[in-house]
Amino acid sequence: MSHPTVSSLDGERLTLDELGPRLFRVAGPVGLAALAAALGLGLAADDGLRRLSFAYLFGFSYFLTLSLGALFFVALQHLTRASWSGVVRRLAEIVAANLPLLALLSLPVLVAVPQLYGWARPLAPGDHAAALLAHKRPWLNSWFFAGRLASYFAVWSWAALHFWRRSLAQDASADPAVTVRLEKTSAPVMLAFGITVTLASFDLLMSLDPTWYSTIFGVYVFAGAAVGFFALLTLLSLGLQRAGRLAGLITPEHYHDLGKLMFAFVFFWAYIAFSQYLLIWYANLPEETGWYLRRQTAGWDVVLWLLLGGHFLAPFAGLVSRFAKRSRRLLLLWAIWILAVHALDLYWLIMPELGPGGPAPHLLDLLCLVGVGGVWLAGLARLAGSRPLVPRGDPRLADSLRFENA
Repeated sequence: MSHPTVSSLDGERLTLDELGPRLFRVAGPVGLAALAAALGLGLAADDGLRRLSFAYLFGFSYFLTLSLGALFFVALQHLTRASWSGVVRRLAEIVAANLPLLALLSLPVLVAVPQLYGWARPLAPGDHAAALLAHKRPWLNSWFFAGRLASYFAVWSWAALHFWRRSLAQDASADPAVTVRLEKTSAPVMLAFGITVTLASFDLLMSLDPTWYSTIFGVYVFAGAAVGFFALLTLLSLGLQRAGRLAGLITPEHYHDLGKLMFAFVFFWAYIAFSQYLLIWYANLPEETGWYLRRQTAGWDVVLWLLLGGHFLAPFAGLVSRFAKRSRRLLLLWAIWILAVHALDLYWLIMPELGPGGPAPHLLDLLCLVGVGGVWLAGLARLAGSRPLVPRGDPRLADSLRFENA
């Protein structure tokens, strides 16, 4: 079997070329128009601001988790000195480098804190949650919340831009010392990533119910972010090849490994979800079971069963075979599927806190998802620009090009 070489890269289309500006001109205006429509609809409806706040948090959290999954992937490749992923790592670097844009998109969440979080509103003297929240006030207050969120994005943005900019510089210099320095950086980045993602999960999502807690919740959110990003990376790779980019570089061998990552983290997500549920069910403490009770009644139980089947059983069965992992059509199907159920998972985490009642999808949910997604996609197009979509100067790129699974 013949493999492409570094010297043969000149014959490949390695940049977005005209596709980048076209994508930017379409995705950006569509995203901004959707957000403007969501704002108008939210202001016009009764209690619309609260509904809009939850819808925006849902859309924002979806794309934030995808970029965080990308940062994890990039740091992991350097930490493990992986060579197989060289041809797809630049795509992950671009998705991660969009985190500064997401920091800007987090501002509406800060504005909406009183609408989203019960701990930010005054509690009636007889409220049963008042005593439980009293000792959490030093942590759960608006100013400290904003400061923590800013610190999380500072860490994530620095790490993402550090990996991306050094990788771009290496394209010109081909200096192997850059790879060594990035490998040394990856260990502290991975440690900081674990801490900040856990705390951000607590702040943004778990504190929607400030009386509930789970020490494994951050791992649950991370698992969803990771499998969502692996699906996105597969989709981006397939889409770019369909558009004539990287046509001879990403082979069935690379797709096989992307399929293995999706398969592994589907199982990991299910393991963490079951572990969290089992421990809370077994303890049967009222302050813990209420969170699940809301998600097992009034129609939310249907969503729970859909997650069990759609986020675990179906992709587990669909990706278990070697054939499925090496089939572009099947991987495309499962990548789209996983991205869809990842959105359903976040919807199930967020929306039951809106109030009593079952699932009631609203136009605001779609508008905010499209709005944040359009701006986020425009950011990706701007970052990619005319830059190479593979790290041409990486000393391990040759190994990636001739990679074969055992």
